[in-house]
Amino acid sequence: MTAAGTSEPGRAEHVASMESRDTRSRAADVARLAVEQVSYAYSPTRRQIPTFTLSATSFQARQRELVAILGPNASGKSTLLQMIAGALAPLSGRVLLDGAEIRSLDGRTRAQRIAVVQQHAPLVFPARAGEFVLQGRHPYGRKLHLPNDEDVNLAQNALAQVGAEHLADRRMDQLSGGEKQRVILARALAQQPLLLLLDEPTLHLDIGAQVELLERLRRLAEENRYTVIVVTHELGLAAEFADQVVLLHEGKCLRVGTPAAVYQRELLEQVFEAPLDVEAGPAGRPRVSLRPRPADSVGLESADRARGRSTQV
Repeated sequence: MTAAGTSEPGRAEHVASMESRDTRSRAADVARLAVEQVSYAYSPTRRQIPTFTLSATSFQARQRELVAILGPNASGKSTLLQMIAGALAPLSGRVLLDGAEIRSLDGRTRAQRIAVVQQHAPLVFPARAGEFVLQGRHPYGRKLHLPNDEDVNLAQNALAQVGAEHLADRRMDQLSGGEKQRVILARALAQQPLLLLLDEPTLHLDIGAQVELLERLRRLAEENRYTVIVVTHELGLAAEFADQVVLLHEGKCLRVGTPAAVYQRELLEQVFEAPLDVEAGPAGRPRVSLRPRPADSVGLESADRARGRSTQV
């Protein structure tokens, strides 16, 4: 026995357990994704002035984190996501995944580590949902690779994780919007990625399906240690589910931080061009609502519109 009354084997097990927890803690503290001063410019030709520019943007994301890239249309959200995915080469800066520059990875390795859920997943042929999810196993096979038992099991497990196992034999073109989104997400999970990227995943979903999807993403991030990046213009969803928010506007990154740090009323009103109220919810997360305009200003606007119509007549 030691002086503290613990046997040497027991003490060794305790030390090993503490070291294991410390290792997990350090791993969680290290950034899985590092976006370092990346910028981009769209131009019809090399000699013409760019039609859109995304200024230098930086942020980090850890495993089990959900980060929302937030902003109105044409703010640069999808451009930033494509650079994170490795589909676009930054004009400046770099994107690192576990310390490796994403653009330096070959296509196969990149597809094994990064899964992208686009707004629209084109259907080359009317596949059944189970077959569609199996496409996520392609990065692990050879050309003309036929799925083996492991691939089939992983695809079935991916469908189960999104609550869509009952859809396996349904044709993709016969699914509702919410069902199709779940199957598309399952295909991404079948890739067994480290980084899960979603471009406006709630765009064509009703509010119930939107909340269900974000709750599922949070749970998947926690259970599977994914790092999840979601492009969205939905203020309420980002506030409720994101660990961090990257706020973009007209190609500029205005702020990065927790929802509580980013959701300042004057800033959001400037970005989204609407009168807003921001208050803290019960869990400390901000809640955003549209502030009603004064009745007199509404009346003036109505009068202006009426005068405009009479002038046109």
